[in-house]
Parts: sequence; C-alpha cells; structure tokens
Amino acid sequence: MQDATQKENSAATPTGPLSGIRVLDLSRILAAPACTQILGDLGADIIKVERPMIGDDIRKWGPPFLKDEEGNDTTESGYYLSTGRNKRSISIDFSKAEGREILLGLIAQCDVLVENYKVGSLKKLGLDYDTLRDLFPGIIYCSITGYGQDGPYSARPGYDMVAQALGGLISIIGEEGRPPAKVPIAVDDIMTGMYACIGILSALRHRDQTGIGQQIDLALLDVQIAWLYNQGVNYFLDGEIPKRMGTGHPNIVPYQIFEASDGYILLGAVNNDQFAKLCNFVGRPDLLERNGFKNNKERVRNRAVVNAAVSEFIATQTVNYWVEELSKIKLTCSKVNNIAEALSDPQVLSRGMHIKMEHPLAGAKPVDLIASPLNLSETPVNYRHAPPTLGQHTDDILAEFLDFDENRIAELRNAGIL
Repeated sequence: MQDATQKENSAATPTGPLSGIRVLDLSRILAAPACTQILGDLGADIIKVERPMIGDDIRKWGPPFLKDEEGNDTTESGYYLSTGRNKRSISIDFSKAEGREILLGLIAQCDVLVENYKVGSLKKLGLDYDTLRDLFPGIIYCSITGYGQDGPYSARPGYDMVAQALGGLISIIGEEGRPPAKVPIAVDDIMTGMYACIGILSALRHRDQTGIGQQIDLALLDVQIAWLYNQGVNYFLDGEIPKRMGTGHPNIVPYQIFEASDGYILLGAVNNDQFAKLCNFVGRPDLLERNGFKNNKERVRNRAVVNAAVSEFIATQTVNYWVEELSKIKLTCSKVNNIAEALSDPQVLSRGMHIKMEHPLAGAKPVDLIASPLNLSETPVNYRHAPPTLGQHTDDILAEFLDFDENRIAELRNAGIL
C-alpha cells in the first residue's frame, strides 16, 4: 500500500498527460464512470453532473456502504467509490430550461462530453450530438449505450449482465453439465469504459490535427462481441459452439485449476517444452511418449485423460510446494487467492495497488481504494479527489466556469435547479 494517505484538495491543479483537458460527465451506472475515472487519473478535469437530491444510481447500490466515524452507513456505496475518484460533482437539473443553459455554459468550456442516456433521451432536451456539434464543432461526444445508436435493439435499456448474456459470455462460464454463470464483476462495463478511453484519446488526437470533434458510439453488446476473441474465431473456424469447461482453456492443455493436497492451484504448461519440463520435474517422462500427450494438439483433443494424469500428481503435494517449485523452473503456477488474499498479496502491495484517500464522510479514517494500474515514468497518475459526495463541488465549479457569485448560486438552489 502507498505510505501516504492521499488528501482531497478541491483546488488542486490536475497534472499528467491529460492536464488541461476538461470532461463533462453526464453518465450514470458503471461503464462511463469507469471511463472518466481513468481519464481523471491521467490528469483530465472531470466534472460529474448529477441530478439534485438523487445523484448517480450506483451511489445506492449497496450494502456495503462507506462508514462514518461512528460506524454508520453513509450515502456512498462500494460500487460508487470504485469509479468515483478524481472527479468533481455538480448537481444540475438540466431538464429545466435554466439548468440546460448552465449545462451549455459548461459544455462551451469542455473538450469532451460523456453520456450514457437511452438513445433519443438527450435529443428531447437539445443536448444530442447533432445539436451540440453545430454549437461546439470541436466537442468530442462519447455516447455509451447497451446496444448502440442504431439497430433493432437500440431503444432497449442495456446493462452489463444483459451484454454478458446476449453476447455469449455467460454461455461459456461454469462447469460442463452445470447451469451457466456470469462473471461476478461488471466486465462489460469496465471493458466498455476502457474502449471509451481509447476512442476519446484518438478523437482528441484527431482534433489536435484538424480542430474537428466527433461522436463516439459505443455499445456494451459490441464490446462483448469484440472481446470474444479466440472463442468467437474458434467458432468461425470449425463451426463448433464453445462449451462450458470450468477453468479449462479451449486451446491449451494443461492450463486450468488443479486441486493440491491442501487447496487449489492454477497450473499452465502452455507449450510442448513446458509440458516436457513439468513431466520431467514430477518424474513422469513416460507421459511424453504416450499417445494423446505428445503435443498440444493431441492434448487438447484428449484433455480429460491429460488433466486426469496431471491431477493425480498435483494432489500429492501442497499449494505452496507447487507454487515455489514450479516457479523455480519457470512454469506458470499460482495459488488461487480469495479477494482478501489478493488485495493483501505482497506483489500487489509492492505495486502500490492499494491506496487510501481522505473522504468528507469518513472523518479521520481514510477510505480504502484500488489504485490505477497505469505506471507512466514521466507523467505518473495522481490522486487529487476522493469520490465526491453529491454536488460537493457545485459552488466551486459554477464560480470557476461561469463566474456565478454566492447570491446567484443561492437563487438557483432555492429554485431547485441545483
């Protein structure tokens, strides 16, 4: 864990490769907030626009919730904290004319707008890309939806689990002969957020060269189809529908979870040389000459027999034995950590993947967060803002962007605009 607790500083000047880039985040739920957290970690100034009194839906997706000093639940869920870092929150009801004008004033000073409203929703408010492009030709407008801006499903609401199901992922998760399962992390949301970052960075590069912005149309379902990768192409090649095989790999054997004498390990011998090294280490060179074992092609076609032979010798020793000994001979081998073990693993801690940040609702005890995995030698990630409370920076942003004074802000708040 990083030694120093990161302090919230609302006046902090963003640093990093994206410092100077302003992003207006109109999004809710997970995919788009994941995108803007990455951009914020890289130095972009993220202005998160939320509904007054309601805020982002994921604030309420709990328990668990952040605890205050007395140990009571606050309003901030773990879900929200996971994607809220390095943002400033402003509350605006832009369904009202005066709120829309405020939003347009903010857009005028921003480089990027990120939204994940249902198709057509923002058009009713004059906040769709075609309308804003005429007003702000340099704006980069990133739209994230379940199914995209067109197609027969475009009007449907879409969530991560729906994309996992419709996109084929759930069908291949789980054990053979058992019901399908989902990935228990919102992987499509996270992957879509990453693709959104790539699209935004590419669009910024294009705008640097031409001065012209563009719309980015991203769909959770498209992203899920895109990262079927070898499973999808395998189907194209042989027409066989991929099946559930637990932790087994469709194209490499052995490469899966095996049970040791006191727990489970992940073991992979991903080429013929590594399989020979494994067999020789355990004193079973005879396996290398056995039909069905000689090369990876044979082993994939005879996976049950091969895995049974490997299981037999793995069961004779402990997890620590296999991890230590097989690592010495450069074979892929790992214990299967639970989440607590993973977050406290020496390698994870040495990489600084656990950070603490001061939070206004947590009192003297900082909130524990997961760090960015990006390590840039010249422009390191910096943590300026803990995940903000709803509307925490409203007054600061309106004064900074639009020169509103205290009286004007008070009028807007009394009118229910803020």
